[in-house]
Amino acid sequence: MAYSDKQITDLEGKAKHIRKAIIDMLCRACSGHPGGSLSSVELITALYFAVLRHDPKNPKWPERDRFHMSKGHCCPLWYAVLAEAGYFPREELLKLRKLGAMLQGHPDRRTPGVEVASGSLGQGLSVAMGMSLAARLDQKDYRTYCLIGDGESQEGNIWEAAMAAAHYKCDNLCAILDYNNLQIDGKVSEVMGIEPVAAKWQAFGWQTIEIDGHNFKDILAAYDQARTIKLKPTIIIAHTVKGKGVSFMENVCSFHGNPPTPEQAEKALKELECD
Repeated sequence: MAYSDKQITDLEGKAKHIRKAIIDMLCRACSGHPGGSLSSVELITALYFAVLRHDPKNPKWPERDRFHMSKGHCCPLWYAVLAEAGYFPREELLKLRKLGAMLQGHPDRRTPGVEVASGSLGQGLSVAMGMSLAARLDQKDYRTYCLIGDGESQEGNIWEAAMAAAHYKCDNLCAILDYNNLQIDGKVSEVMGIEPVAAKWQAFGWQTIEIDGHNFKDILAAYDQARTIKLKPTIIIAHTVKGKGVSFMENVCSFHGNPPTPEQAEKALKELECD
């Protein structure tokens, strides 16, 4: 479908609010993962505010589309999106990783909008495939989306799930690869290279779509195309920048799992405000 300039502008505005929320909540928590959270902002913002069929007032609506964040350490992004969408008050974001709060360091089901706990890397695509098969068994038309990481794609379970999803022709399943080429130990290409990425997924029987993961027009077109694919699952290979939106975090491996200090957070928020 065609998206207006106003819709794109609105999404860009939401993405900026979400980036600021990520920085603020991680700084207050003194813990968490900024790099991969920031690299996936446009991907998940577009999904929740232009694509996903969901109802924040009824998170367990049976007809809802499903989303599963396999790389669960990037949940600050997910929480910020869920709050922006109205699943819970934004004030809850300030309780990230606090004892007794519902926003844990990895997602779990106490958070409205979270389908199932995640964080053990490699397992999420199998969970998402199960959701897609459940839709078929229940004769429902909802779609399932799953965000995976490039470092995570070194895990064998990802490829077992890829093989199974193609075998069962899960055309209601769309994986999204946040391909920022950095993981906790360094460059993905140096730690354990995963190229040729598109050719591998194609060989496993998937439809592949490669995009700029920060361009809303590319992202929305990819989600639209994925809905048209029949008899095979789709993966959107999104080329992104780790730490996107904050100059001193971009492509810096140390910000994989290190939150900003108060001074860094102040600088980052000023950058985002002026962007």
